[in-house]
Amino acid sequence: MTGSEVPHAFRLAYVPGVTPAKWVRIWNERLPDVPLALAQVSSAEVFGVLRSGDADAGFVRLPVDRTDLSAIPLYTETTVVVVPKDHVVAAAEEVTVEDLADEVVWQPLDDTLDWEKLPGQPAIERPATTADAIELVAAGVGVLVVPQSLARLHHRRDLTYRPVSDAPTSRVALSWPQAEPTPDLVEEFIGIVRGRTVNSTRGRPQTPPQPKAKRKPAEKATGTGKGGGAGARRGAASGKTAGKNPRGGSGGAKGGKGGKPRRRP
Repeated sequence: MTGSEVPHAFRLAYVPGVTPAKWVRIWNERLPDVPLALAQVSSAEVFGVLRSGDADAGFVRLPVDRTDLSAIPLYTETTVVVVPKDHVVAAAEEVTVEDLADEVVWQPLDDTLDWEKLPGQPAIERPATTADAIELVAAGVGVLVVPQSLARLHHRRDLTYRPVSDAPTSRVALSWPQAEPTPDLVEEFIGIVRGRTVNSTRGRPQTPPQPKAKRKPAEKATGTGKGGGAGARRGAASGKTAGKNPRGGSGGAKGGKGGKPRRRP
């Protein structure tokens, strides 16, 4: 952030099923002086919240209208069918759309899947929300096909879910209003979501590498110090050698004894 910009709360919207906890934790570690305000918004309303400026960025479900919003796709969710625990589908590890041909498949008004043709038997009406459809499934009326995160969000002990291998999928993305330049706080959050490190995050100055200190060359030995001591020791050794008798005897008082003449036989 620039020095003239006063930090304010970063407002992050997210649709049901998305868990932003990991990114929020990293934000709080890197920018502890800028609070992050979370708001859960329905998939139908989240784009209006971004366009109105009530949120700086948001986790949404694709597609996104790119005329006035930017988006980064993040991941694709597994699609599952929610059924009662005693349902025949619960005995399988995975099912197909064809396996649901005889079932009433609910499609709530907040459905996030892009169906070309809804599988199963037609329902009399569409539930208003996914939560309402879950209640109908728990009552033993029909089944519900949703992204796995929504099945977990509306978990009940009497219900379970299984993957549907050929159903449409839901993709989650980070989206924000288009602007030039992109606001610094939005750039900060984009960097966190993309996994940038602290120094590589756009909008934050990088710490320049510090030059390594050069090592001084070792000083050459002189006549003093260790070199001088070695010379002195060699001189002392020479003096000791000079004091010895060439024939193996030693000089001095002992030298006289060593020089006593031999008696002739």
